[in-house]
Amino acid sequence: MKKTYYPRLDETVCRKTLDNGLTVLVVPKPGFTRKIAYFMTNYGSIHTDFTLDGVRYSTPAGVAHYLEHKMFDLPGRDVTEEFAALGASPNAFTTYDLTAYYFSCTENFEPALRLLLEFVSTPYFTEESVEKERGIIAQEILMYADSADSAVMEDMNAGLYQSHPIRVPIAGSVESIQDITPQTLYDCHRAFYHPANMVLCVVGDVDAEAVAAIAGEVLPKERSSIAVPDLGPAEPETAVSPLSRREMDVAMTTFQLAFKCPPPAGGREQARQELIAGIAAEMLFGQSSQLYQWLYEDGLIDASFGGGESFGTGTAVITCGGDSKDPEEVRNCILNEAKFLAENGLDRTAFERIKRSFLGGRFKGLTSFDSTCFRLCAYHMDGYDYFDFPTLFEDVRAEEVQRYLADNIRAEKCSLAVIDPRRR
Repeated sequence: MKKTYYPRLDETVCRKTLDNGLTVLVVPKPGFTRKIAYFMTNYGSIHTDFTLDGVRYSTPAGVAHYLEHKMFDLPGRDVTEEFAALGASPNAFTTYDLTAYYFSCTENFEPALRLLLEFVSTPYFTEESVEKERGIIAQEILMYADSADSAVMEDMNAGLYQSHPIRVPIAGSVESIQDITPQTLYDCHRAFYHPANMVLCVVGDVDAEAVAAIAGEVLPKERSSIAVPDLGPAEPETAVSPLSRREMDVAMTTFQLAFKCPPPAGGREQARQELIAGIAAEMLFGQSSQLYQWLYEDGLIDASFGGGESFGTGTAVITCGGDSKDPEEVRNCILNEAKFLAENGLDRTAFERIKRSFLGGRFKGLTSFDSTCFRLCAYHMDGYDYFDFPTLFEDVRAEEVQRYLADNIRAEKCSLAVIDPRRR
């Protein structure tokens, strides 16, 4: 395996691309007992429409999440119990862009790794099991629909984007999942769960060559075609709707405010734009900003307020939210402050302090095996080596952040989603 040492991080990554296309990343941690493995596919809820081997597929909303649930099924076996018998703790999650399966353990790492690779690469769906899962997932969807935190985020996305599938909840709707069949799941597994569309990352005191060898033994040996997703037509630069408002059973009005930014294509430039956007958000309305203090002292926000940047495939957003007695006034204040900063420049001392704080946070995150494993996988999917992050900070200038605020924190790019207490 190729070893790369990062002197500023004092970390090493062992890398290998197998003949089947799988990327294997191992971060050795000699002397540590805990080990964690992530097996991630570049397939999330937004990938409903795609082409595979010249054939066009259009699948119901929620398939990626449904598939995540069903992958733990093997004929006549209980995968969760098998992990437990090994002393390992497995889990999985689906986002808009990807699906990840992972486990952590302190012993029996190699058999647990084999089990992870086996069940994720072995589709097994019956009419009976798929139908049984439908009711479980429908209840999960209804639970999220009753959550103001989830609802306000969905309303925000719908207000920002015209056709991008991020408008649709990750789990789909009760109606859309009715159309998911075993064949739908088999088709999507074949399209996206091929090793060349996946990455395996391990952090811990393990033998990197053994990890790659196990992956080569368990997974398919040959490359196969990878699906080409279709995310729909190009998005307009402006938000679709400036304001949405509805009532739910909440104690206080809550909101989510977002600004639609141009999405980078990926790679280092995307990682750099994420950093610029994150610093811009912190300079504008972070807890150390002057605006935050004004809003807090005026009672327009409380401790629930927070925000930052959110980047995905074909999406980029600066967002903030929380409880407020007047969300529209919060929006107006943010727009006015962004205009002031864009015209008058940033406080250089504050800029340097925030940049150092961001860099310190990245270094601190390396102490978490979970965070390290996830970020290495996710950034790999975007074409960027996450451990190169220190170099991103070296050439980011205050003028770039100022320009980002000027270009993106604008009324026409803004969408405000508000949920008010239900009137009795």
